[in-house]
Amino acid sequence: MNFFQEISQNHILWTAVSSWFVAQLIKFIAALVKTKRLSFWLFFSSGGMPSSHTSFVVALSTLLGIREGFDSPIFAIAAVTTAIVMYDATGVRQQAGKHAVVLNRLLQYLDDPSISLEMKLKELLGHTPRQVMAGAALGIAIAILSAVFHGY
Repeated sequence: MNFFQEISQNHILWTAVSSWFVAQLIKFIAALVKTKRLSFWLFFSSGGMPSSHTSFVVALSTLLGIREGFDSPIFAIAAVTTAIVMYDATGVRQQAGKHAVVLNRLLQYLDDPSISLEMKLKELLGHTPRQVMAGAALGIAIAILSAVFHGY
């Protein structure tokens, strides 16, 4: 089998990608209902409810645990990576988003021509713990559905 065939048939990978897609679709639909406007950029943006990064890695870790065993080395690697992603989403990226809010507000009040930004800093970067937990729940649910579908 060649590389592309193997990738296309890797259902664990496609389960994780599907989990990311569903999380992004939920955000897209929620924004559409709330604002009554289509925001296609939102489909590819970070931040918001649920965390698609968390959903992605939790689906991967869960399905690897189901298939290979929760005591396997590959699950351990996936679980550690998942913990890092979840910590980063609620810690580092959330704080970076808060900093962007403050900097954008400061730049509004400064009247200094030597300071110019092409655009505002992106403010929606990280997640609240609730958004990360929702992403984790979504990832687990999709992994379990995939495991049942594939007969694990």
